[in-house]
Amino acid sequence: MNSLLLVARREILTHLRTRAFLIGLVVTMVIIGALAFAPKILGGPESFKLGTVNSQQLPLKAAAPDAEFEWSSFPDEAAAKTALLDGDVDAVLVNGTKVLTDGEIDSQLGVLMQSVNREARLGAAGVAIPPLAVESVGADTRYQAARTGIAVVLVVLLFMMVIGQSMMVAMGVVEEKGSRIVEILFASLRPWQLLGGKIVGLGVIGLINLVATLGAGLAAAFASGLATDFPPGMPGIVAWVLVWFVLGYAFYATLAAALASLVSRQEEVGNVLTPMTMLIMVTYIVGFYATSEPTGTLARIVSMIPPFSSMVMPVRLAASEVPMWEVALSAALMVAAVVGVLALGAKVYERAVLRTGARVKLGDVLRAAS
Repeated sequence: MNSLLLVARREILTHLRTRAFLIGLVVTMVIIGALAFAPKILGGPESFKLGTVNSQQLPLKAAAPDAEFEWSSFPDEAAAKTALLDGDVDAVLVNGTKVLTDGEIDSQLGVLMQSVNREARLGAAGVAIPPLAVESVGADTRYQAARTGIAVVLVVLLFMMVIGQSMMVAMGVVEEKGSRIVEILFASLRPWQLLGGKIVGLGVIGLINLVATLGAGLAAAFASGLATDFPPGMPGIVAWVLVWFVLGYAFYATLAAALASLVSRQEEVGNVLTPMTMLIMVTYIVGFYATSEPTGTLARIVSMIPPFSSMVMPVRLAASEVPMWEVALSAALMVAAVVGVLALGAKVYERAVLRTGARVKLGDVLRAAS
């Protein structure tokens, strides 16, 4: 175990000291932080410029508190029409009976002016109509939009982290095999120690990336005010994301190392990892689907099946309420899958990593391992 930790420590320190890692980490944190401010910058409140001719201003602000209204008064219709054609105002209320516009009125503004004008006239006539009481009999949907947005961000982030770190493991395995340094390392290390140390070390690097990215996103969300829309239980969502990243990374990184041990040149890595890449892509697609249908039959079933559950279950947890028994069962099955792929991957790695030259066939290795 000490030898495994030494290998892990070497991997961690080697990557932490590289300029590329630090620059990439900072750039990722800046991008995630900027995304938290994007809704505030790009999706600001609706703003309308309105005018009146012999009319009182309508109390539109009370009906639409998130919108902004700027009123101007004109002496007659001619001046109002000139302002409309010049683009100075969006609409003009004339004599309290008609609205002048340049072309078709904004649909939201038109409905708002009609409804507020109707309510004002009814109130002036002494007619009071209480608003309809809205009562939901289903699940609380107040945070659904925020939950969906968080789920979308998480599925993209998990996909990038898992595939990125798994590729790093594969490239490291091929580099050691191609340079034949693995033969020297095996003089003092067992194959499972070298493989385990590499997976653990690069997994820690991935966790540092993920924690820093999530931290930057949460900090920016609180700074921008976006965090006010977050659903309850955000610490639990973040904790589960970290757990599922570890499980997903352990599965795919072991698979990547085993497949990469079959080749000796880095140019062949892409081809030999095709099955794993396709598997991750399918997982990502289903996970992205689950962001909009987290309680659907497909999302529920796939979130129980390893290794798809490593990306689909955290998305479901972010997008909706998931029964704890489903989470526990999914995690147990994923742990079992990780243990199985570790046992098989270690055998493939041990028997294939010392075979240099032409690409080793996986079938030959599996038959030799049996």
